[in-house]
Amino acid sequence: MSRTEVLDREVGRALSGLSAAAKRGLGDPALAELVVIRASQLNHCAFCLDMHLGIAREHGVSEKQLDLLAAWEEAEGVFDERERAALALTEAVTVLTEGFVPDDVWATAAERFDDGQLAHLIGLVVAINNWNRVMVGRRIPPGGYRP
Repeated sequence: MSRTEVLDREVGRALSGLSAAAKRGLGDPALAELVVIRASQLNHCAFCLDMHLGIAREHGVSEKQLDLLAAWEEAEGVFDERERAALALTEAVTVLTEGFVPDDVWATAAERFDDGQLAHLIGLVVAINNWNRVMVGRRIPPGGYRP
């Protein structure tokens, strides 16, 4: 099943377009995959995890990073400061339990990314959260992704 068959084609194209534009603008395919995998872990989206773990490997993300991504905060030396800032922002935007992104998380991300990259990073987090909700909401099982 393609992602666009899960919902209206026009909506699917819009979500795919947002995802692609955000990834391009971020300019780091490996980091983009770490971000979408972490959000998908938080949202318990098996379909997106299955899909993006394969894509991450294609972009050279190490098995160690994939193995320790769920515990990135404790995985000293596995993720660089830029990756850590992106992952912290990903979590803050994905899980808005406080109703906002904490100032320190925002400030750290703003130190590591220029304004354009930061906008694309947030766009990517928003896009994967949308996809996670579609796939989880529709109960789409893993294994159906075809590039």
